[in-house]
Amino acid sequence: MDPTIPHEKLTGALRRQSVKKNVAAIHVSGKLTLLQRKLSNVLLLNAYDTLVTRNKHQIDAQTLCMMVGYNSNDMATLKQSLRSLAETTAEWDMLDSNGRQEWGVSALLSYAKLSGGVCEYAYSPALAEKLHDPKVFALINLNIQRRFTSGHALALYENCYRFVRTGSTGWWPIELFRRLMGVEGSAYYESFKHLNAKIIKPAVAEVNKTSNILITPELHKMGRQVSDVRFLIKENPQLAMLDIDDGEALRQGPVYGHLMELGVSDRLARQWITEHGEAYVSEKIAYLKGRGPVDSPIGYLRAALRNDYKAASSPEPTPKAKEAAVQRQKRNLAVDNVEAKRATVVEEERKARAVIMARVGEIVDSRSPTQRDADRRLFIAWLDDELLKSEFSRLGWKAALCAKEMRAFWSEMIPDAFEETS
Repeated sequence: MDPTIPHEKLTGALRRQSVKKNVAAIHVSGKLTLLQRKLSNVLLLNAYDTLVTRNKHQIDAQTLCMMVGYNSNDMATLKQSLRSLAETTAEWDMLDSNGRQEWGVSALLSYAKLSGGVCEYAYSPALAEKLHDPKVFALINLNIQRRFTSGHALALYENCYRFVRTGSTGWWPIELFRRLMGVEGSAYYESFKHLNAKIIKPAVAEVNKTSNILITPELHKMGRQVSDVRFLIKENPQLAMLDIDDGEALRQGPVYGHLMELGVSDRLARQWITEHGEAYVSEKIAYLKGRGPVDSPIGYLRAALRNDYKAASSPEPTPKAKEAAVQRQKRNLAVDNVEAKRATVVEEERKARAVIMARVGEIVDSRSPTQRDADRRLFIAWLDDELLKSEFSRLGWKAALCAKEMRAFWSEMIPDAFEETS
């Protein structure tokens, strides 16, 4: 079965590639099957834009089945899956907007019904607010989720992906991991040998084969017993996000190849094909090639796309029109140069930030546990920006957004801390 969602059949929010999953939502516990977990993601995507402004949401039942890759007309199975979502609880334990600890619990769906080929459903107000919170979320790509064949693998992917930027999930107690995988309370999986053989190893293998990340489990023992597990995470170069969405299909076409030959960037080539269609872009490429050598092929092609230049019906331009075209080319070329310079600056800033973060990591690792605790409290008090405080509270010394402030802080604490990185 082709795992790619046919976007021409979708409308509204469903045309997006990914759904924002709040940390609290990703950490829903419960024995969700693969179909139920996929349904949960699609229902959230469909409702996301109006989560806090509408008290109920609707989606065509056939579209719902298509989005999760479920091609059967067996509505009984769909009903059972929706019933399970209504019976499963979501539990969150996180900081509220005032920095206070907040715990809550809610059914995943407050209700769901199928009538006239339409699925109607709703979330509780408290859960809807958490699901819509934009401060802490991971991007769950729906084309990726369709590729999963195991509910445990998809659950592991969801729980790991939000940590891709930090490179590790951090240590999870085995009890928590069992709950995240939906196998808590099972006597069979109380044995780590069984948990590792039947859950961890197969799920890791499927995540690495199927998704845009690669994960490696690490174990921590207390005596002879495994007490904690964590997963090291890095991007999968064979299945990067842009290679899994519709961009991959565009890259296989001849029009994309012609644009590459002209020196058009990957991003701009896909943008033009998406906006105008392959036939229209192909027509303008032919028009460009029929004009002979030009100073700025990309700028000229941009103008041809924007102004719908046509070789057959276009009269010979007047000298004034030629001069105007030349000026447009120069302006477009200048814009391209500015964009290129901006990209260079951004890349240089990213590299500089990476150097700072690497040095901060070395400093923190060299400190004792007592010192680290004191350092963390001192740095939070040292920050005067609420956004940075929130980011640091969430990610600790991995919070790249605070890199500049971290360098200034540690330079005060250790005057020559960054001498080798300057």
